[in-house]
Amino acid sequence: MKRAFLNASLVCPVGGERPGGLLVEDGTIRAVGNFDLPSDAETVDCGGKMLAPALVDLGVFKVDRAACRAGGIVRVGLMPDQSPVLDDPGIVQRAALIGKPDLWIHPIAAATRGLAGADLAEMAICASAGARAVGTGRGWIADAGVMHRALAYARDLDVAMVVHAEDGGLIGDAVATAGETATRLGLPAAPAAAEALAIARDLMLAEETGARLHIRQVTTAGGFDLVRAAKRRGVPVTCGITPAHLHLSDIAMSDFRTFAHLSPPLRAESDRRAALAAVADGTIDVIASGHDPQGPEAKRLPFADSAAGMAGAETLLPLALMLVRDGLVTLPALFALLARNPAAVLGLDTGTLEPGKPADLLLFDGATPWRISGDSFVASAGNTPFDGLPVQGRVLRLWKGGREIAPPPA
Repeated sequence: MKRAFLNASLVCPVGGERPGGLLVEDGTIRAVGNFDLPSDAETVDCGGKMLAPALVDLGVFKVDRAACRAGGIVRVGLMPDQSPVLDDPGIVQRAALIGKPDLWIHPIAAATRGLAGADLAEMAICASAGARAVGTGRGWIADAGVMHRALAYARDLDVAMVVHAEDGGLIGDAVATAGETATRLGLPAAPAAAEALAIARDLMLAEETGARLHIRQVTTAGGFDLVRAAKRRGVPVTCGITPAHLHLSDIAMSDFRTFAHLSPPLRAESDRRAALAAVADGTIDVIASGHDPQGPEAKRLPFADSAAGMAGAETLLPLALMLVRDGLVTLPALFALLARNPAAVLGLDTGTLEPGKPADLLLFDGATPWRISGDSFVASAGNTPFDGLPVQGRVLRLWKGGREIAPPPA
């Protein structure tokens, strides 16, 4: 099958932003820009809208095909915190197959059995079954010896270790960051330094072993400083963040709004500003949705008893586009954060509009205004701390391997 995308505004992390077209054959991009139109090619008139690589969402906790389609996402890195845990090759293999053909799931296998942080899981067998990385899940491996062995194992397999960076001994049962908001609300809180402590240890172990380390969320000024310094030393580290930690501070938890109960918790305004600076200077490599929808039975509880998490897949693109409008990044650089870089962490050769790459494509209008409403989400739950926020940017059409993905029912 041949399909030509014409009259588009191309957005590519490598090729930049320019008018032109795209030729796709057998699920692969064959030509970009100006090309001779084959007589047997089906044509798609993009109407001058933006054609970009479809999003790769690194670190989701639930397979939510309708939400991903609505958000322009065609590949996800699935966290190991599933039921059962992704620590067995059979479970990993099933997880890798359940979303196809519309949504390709790339499992992140558990680094330790049952994510208990004690005995190493069978990472090599899980990798052969389809795991694209290994990880610690929602928690932190407290035992430095276990973490050292896990990193060395991941290095030998040439897969990234995806870690959660909060010192478990410091956070305990905390649900908030220590500071004025947590004190005023009387919430169990932990110092922001819990993140920096965990990052410092894991960076030292990654530097010693030579393993590729991806810190799924860095959210504090101290954490960003550590990552910057490690990158300057040549440590193979990347880090990510969610739109929630870029656009919200712990003030969003006022009035005990459980939709703002996240993990890591929302930080002080100074940390939020440090996060924006880290996007601008390239310290942050990945922006992900952190998609972890929680139903009303888990959120309509006292704040300290509610479940952490938010539905984020449907709002990832418009919330990320706010960074472009604020002048922090260019549009091509944003799609490096949303597509090329997360794909690279998972060892996938995709995320750009270069010839030879998979035709995973997103057509969107960056100027369409709308208001976020959790009640209208197609996700399994609509809990979002951005409920009611006016945004811009809508997904128009989506293709996986050159095959169009039908929109979810209205």
